[in-house]
Amino acid sequence: MRVLTRELWFPDPRSALRGEHEGLVAIGGDLSVPRLLLAYRSGIFPWSANPVTWWSPDPRAVFEWDGFHLNRSLAKLLRKQPFTVTRDQCFSKVMQACAEPGPGREASWISSEFIDAYTVLHRAGHAHSVECWKEGELVGGVYGVHIGGFFAGESMFHRANNASKVALHHLLVHLKERGFHLFDTQVLNETTENLGALAIPRKAYLERLSRAVAGECEF
Repeated sequence: MRVLTRELWFPDPRSALRGEHEGLVAIGGDLSVPRLLLAYRSGIFPWSANPVTWWSPDPRAVFEWDGFHLNRSLAKLLRKQPFTVTRDQCFSKVMQACAEPGPGREASWISSEFIDAYTVLHRAGHAHSVECWKEGELVGGVYGVHIGGFFAGESMFHRANNASKVALHHLLVHLKERGFHLFDTQVLNETTENLGALAIPRKAYLERLSRAVAGECEF
């Protein structure tokens, strides 16, 4: 694990030390746009702000374009279209909602520093959100980072049943239609696994990442 200074660089995640915190490759630096973009291009993402910690876990979780688990009830809900779905209408509000405590989660890694930094990244055209609305109220959403043909899904939230799932499904369909190559969901958890995410070796992920970021896809 390396300590970063002002110099803009990251260690190769393939040489990350194995130990108690496997996947932690560096600590320090900042959340500036150039450093964030370099991190994601390198297969690394931040997971705390004070101090900034940088991670590249092995294995890595991804969604394949046709791998989303669309069960009968969710398919029925999508046909009913209970929500109005938009993109990039209120990025910061989506992040703020993702940072709110939820069932089984008293605190979130999405601190005010993250919200500020990723809002700047959004204004630079490299972070995006999908929103679900019901009767004019924001009830669900997802946000993430976009570089070339690569998208990293960062977090999602819901205030109405299944709103986050609808937002994620809309995002995956949208990215597939735009010709994106890779959807990264970082670490497999119960929610994403139930929705169809799968874990792949970090080596395979990094190979796919290098091809994806070289693409030219518009959100």
